Amino acid sequence: MSSPDNIEDSSAPLIEHLAELRTRLIHSVVAFIIGMVICFTIWNPIFNFLTHPLCSAMMERGQSDCGLILIKLQEGFFVAISISLLGGLVLSFPYISYQMWRFVAPGLYKSEKGAFLPFLVASPFMFFLGASFAFYVVTPLAFDFFLGFQQAGSLIGEDDAKSGGIAAIAFQGSAQEYLRLTIKFIVAFGLCFQLPVLLTLMGKAGLVSAQGLRSVRKYAVVGILVLAALVTPPDVITQVILFVVVYGLYEVSIQLVKRVEIKREAELRAQGLWVDDDEDEDPMTADFGEDEADEGAKS
Repeated sequence: MSSPDNIEDSSAPLIEHLAELRTRLIHSVVAFIIGMVICFTIWNPIFNFLTHPLCSAMMERGQSDCGLILIKLQEGFFVAISISLLGGLVLSFPYISYQMWRFVAPGLYKSEKGAFLPFLVASPFMFFLGASFAFYVVTPLAFDFFLGFQQAGSLIGEDDAKSGGIAAIAFQGSAQEYLRLTIKFIVAFGLCFQLPVLLTLMGKAGLVSAQGLRSVRKYAVVGILVLAALVTPPDVITQVILFVVVYGLYEVSIQLVKRVEIKREAELRAQGLWVDDDEDEDPMTADFGEDEADEGAKS
C-alpha cells in the first residue's frame, strides 16, 4: 500500500511540469500581446501593404481609385484589430515556437531532439512560403477574376429613352470584407503548405508509409478537391491553383516519407536489426512444416 509520502513524491514532478507549462504559456501570451500592440500602432501601413494586390489589379484595368469603404461606423476599428491580431501572431510566432521547444526538449532523448528540431524549423518556413505564394500569386489572379464582372454604365440619351441606359457595375468593397478574404487566402495556403511537414513527421514516427500514401491517392484527390472548394471563394481559378499546389505537395510528401524509410532501413541494417520480408518467417510455422515433412517421409 502506498504511503502518503510516496504519493506526494510522485505528484511533485507533475506539479513542476504544470508550473513550467503555465510559465511558458504566460510568456507566449505576453509576447503575442506585445506584437499585437506594435501592429496596432502601425496598422495603416500594414493595411496598405495588404491592399497592394487589389490596387495593382484595379490599376491594370485603368481604375485609379482603389479605395475601400466602411459600411459600419465601427468597422474601421475592427479592421485595425484584425490586422493587429494577425500581425501579433506573426511577430510572436518564433518566440512561441521557442517556448514550446523549451518545454518539450527536456523530455526528449538526444536523437529525438535531432529528429524533431528540423520539423520545428520547417513548419514556420513552409507556412510563410504558402502565405507568400497566396499573397503574391493567388490573390492577384483571384482579384483580377472578380473585377472582371464590372461594367461601365451609360446615361439615357434622347434616342434611346425607351430602351433606357446601361447600369454601371462598379466595385465598392468593404474594408473589413476585403481583409477577411485576404487573411483567408493567406491562412489557407499557409496551412496547406504544412502537409509535407506533417506527413514526413508521421512517417518518421511510423504512422504512415510511402506505400500506404500511394494506395490512398485517389481518396486524397477527392479530399483535396473538397478542401479547395471549402477554403477558397467560388471561382474556378483559385480552386484549381489550390488543388494543383496541394496535390503536388502530397506527391512530394510521398517522396519525403520514402526517403525517411530508406534512411531508417539503412540505420537498422548497420545495427544488424533489419529483417527482410522473405526472411521474416514465424518459427512456429517453420517447425510445423518440418514436422509434416518428417511424417510424410516415414509414411
